[in-house]
Amino acid sequence: MSENRIELTKKDRLSVAMRSQLLQGSWNYERMQNGGWAYSMIPALNKLYKSKEDRAAAYQRHMEFFNTHPYVASPILGVTLALEEERANGVEIDDPAIQGVKVGMMGPLAGVGDPVFWFTLRPILGALGASLALSGNILGPIIFFLGWNIIRFAFMWWSQEFGYRAGSEITKDISGGLLQDITKGASILGMFVLAGLVQRWVNINFQPVVSVVELQEGAYIDWANLPSGWEGVQEAFLQYNAGLSLTQTQVTTLQDNLDSLIPGLAGLALTLFCMWLLNKKVSPIVIILGLFAVGIIGHVLGLF
Repeated sequence: MSENRIELTKKDRLSVAMRSQLLQGSWNYERMQNGGWAYSMIPALNKLYKSKEDRAAAYQRHMEFFNTHPYVASPILGVTLALEEERANGVEIDDPAIQGVKVGMMGPLAGVGDPVFWFTLRPILGALGASLALSGNILGPIIFFLGWNIIRFAFMWWSQEFGYRAGSEITKDISGGLLQDITKGASILGMFVLAGLVQRWVNINFQPVVSVVELQEGAYIDWANLPSGWEGVQEAFLQYNAGLSLTQTQVTTLQDNLDSLIPGLAGLALTLFCMWLLNKKVSPIVIILGLFAVGIIGHVLGLF
């Protein structure tokens, strides 16, 4: 078995790393980065699987949904390379195990990429390059360009190798159920991340008015009797912070009632409905177009 073992060399893994620079090259609304992911994996899959049927199955396996920050996809690539390598050498690793590890890792890592790269490293290098450029120094844009790309690629290569080594350690304990435990844990973590994303990104605001109540004197800000100038502005802020209403009437919308019942209920219901449609094999493109249509019509009718 050891003599016939197929191993990915550093050259093979470097080819994957180079291709991963184009991870978002075929981004789409249905499966997002799946095309770029499959493209990145091609050199390794061609090395590991010799028959046309095995290669086609491997390509199809990696055309499933994938989306994360493009620079922190590298450790996931490394782990996946290790899993595919062991599978090609006869270890029993099925498709759900590989996909489960990918999905479980992509959510948590996505939250790391933005603050590290977009909000920290890039502004620092940009400020350094801009300060030099403003003084007429040609090194400004050069330092930004070289610094950004050297640091970015060095991180991607190092993290891919780290993931590859970690994945190799995982696959050594297949019989002990370590991979199954990691897959299960990654799936649970992925569900927690999904729940957090639903609460943050899926917002529905129902506009229909349920009731309009006239407030008693003292329950709202009496704008006519406020002091003039900045003193009046300060007093208005103080009264508002004390709980007084801005207007003499209190308008309650359908969304207010839903929020008092369960905040985010409508967004959760919409998400579950879309998942049900996907389970019924409805195309994601059809669902997206349907949401656009419902949103536009609902806004025109005053529902949203």
